[in-house]
Amino acid sequence: MLNELFTPSVQHALDIVGIFVFAISGALLAVRKNFDVFGIAVLAEVTALGGGLFRDIVIGAVPPAAFTDLGYFTTPLLAAVLVFFLHPHVERIQVGVNVFDAAGLGLFCVTGTVKAYDYGLGLTASAALGLATAVGGGVLRDVLANEVPSLLRWDRDLYAVPAIVGATTIVLCIRFGTLNAFTSGAAVIAAFVLRLLAMRYHWRAPRAYNRRSATAEEGSAAT
Repeated sequence: MLNELFTPSVQHALDIVGIFVFAISGALLAVRKNFDVFGIAVLAEVTALGGGLFRDIVIGAVPPAAFTDLGYFTTPLLAAVLVFFLHPHVERIQVGVNVFDAAGLGLFCVTGTVKAYDYGLGLTASAALGLATAVGGGVLRDVLANEVPSLLRWDRDLYAVPAIVGATTIVLCIRFGTLNAFTSGAAVIAAFVLRLLAMRYHWRAPRAYNRRSATAEEGSAAT
């Protein structure tokens, strides 16, 4: 089904772009954490490939694409080298990096969902793996960097929700027999635009209703 939506060459090119941008974000966090060159490379690889690797292992697509396609494996290393030498310049174009990261989020939540369904998973499980494909690398990145994963923090703009919207749109299209290149592209755009709007207007998920806690909020404690 995935090959019916995108030609293999287009799919590969889009994957490489998404992997590169995700790797940039991992490498930048490694620099901020004062990691050495090996740590920068590891965080770049994990951020870029972690979600897809998890998905492929769960659905039995082994060996995972991350290890069968040299381009997938070397692209994060190129991103790590770029950040290692030019990280002050990369930091200055962080807004542009975030835009491409949002595009990668939209693409991977869709392709991850479709691939999981192709391997025989149900609609709900496919959507869950689509979400994992999109955000899994970022979770692993934050855990390795000894941080609370960004998608679990109340003070971060919506990240998982756009991926959920994209994955849910895909499974609904599958359910009603309307999945095609147009509707899958619309799902990518929906996730992408929602993420951009969340960054622009700082949309955040609600916390527990009527929450009372003696624990100081992280943002307040830092000031």
